Amino acid sequence: ADGLHFPSGRYSPIRRTSPLTAQAESFKAGNGERALKFVDAHGITARFDPWGVFIRQWRFSDIHVESGKVEIQIYEANPEEVAPKPWFAFFLPNRVYMKRIESEHANVTWQFRGKRAGFFGTHLLITPQGRDFDYAAIGGKLKMALLPDLYLRHANVLITKTLVTINHVDLASDERSEGNIYGQGTAGIGKDRSTDFRVNFERVSIRHWLPDKWKEHLSGSASGSVHWMGATPKLEDSSGEGSLRVRGGRADNLPFLEKLSDLTHEKSFEHLDLTDCSLNFTWRYPSIGI
Repeated sequence: ADGLHFPSGRYSPIRRTSPLTAQAESFKAGNGERALKFVDAHGITARFDPWGVFIRQWRFSDIHVESGKVEIQIYEANPEEVAPKPWFAFFLPNRVYMKRIESEHANVTWQFRGKRAGFFGTHLLITPQGRDFDYAAIGGKLKMALLPDLYLRHANVLITKTLVTINHVDLASDERSEGNIYGQGTAGIGKDRSTDFRVNFERVSIRHWLPDKWKEHLSGSASGSVHWMGATPKLEDSSGEGSLRVRGGRADNLPFLEKLSDLTHEKSFEHLDLTDCSLNFTWRYPSIGI
């Protein structure tokens, strides 16, 4: 709990399985002070590294979790209070060090527009970067307001005292999709709260992004880019620009096309091929230009 910056944690009974390994059915902690706000882990196995005692560390070379839930948060970095310690603390380890935390089935969530969003059912690997942590996720789904459900190929996020860095996010409409959505960017969590995020997408099916009423009428694939910037994460402080091009676009089964076909006696009017469909856009809250 201390190593993950929680004030305390609740463990099920811990069983020693060898001189250096132990198991526990569950671990739960909340009110996190750093990147992790909440953890609920099940089926935990850990290996202790005794050599760390000689460099004043409680070291765990490997922590494996069968399944779990993790909620992350953007936090304000404040100096940590140093609690007074007894005189003999000088001879005891003063830091918890975890080399590797892995879970095959994890939910990593956060709050977005007042709703829970996140990666669900993903393979999660957490490794330390100094006194902070790097999060790598493979597989599962991204669920988030304003977006359709997306398949996660890979995501890598580093959260430090002053910055959230999304080094690489690779998404697709589904597991078999040939299209790609790539994202990377930063968000300040210290005095600087600015955001800068870029997304590039290629051959993404437009059906997944349309309202239900339009899905049976329009088809095609989209490519383009979006660049989002802001002095803070709030929409009111944002600006950006982007581009969109639809290829192989087609409109079918639209009532007005069927009427046009009847009036003109041209069956070809029942279908429209979008040979040129593209746009550029910019926005400075609250206005957008297309």
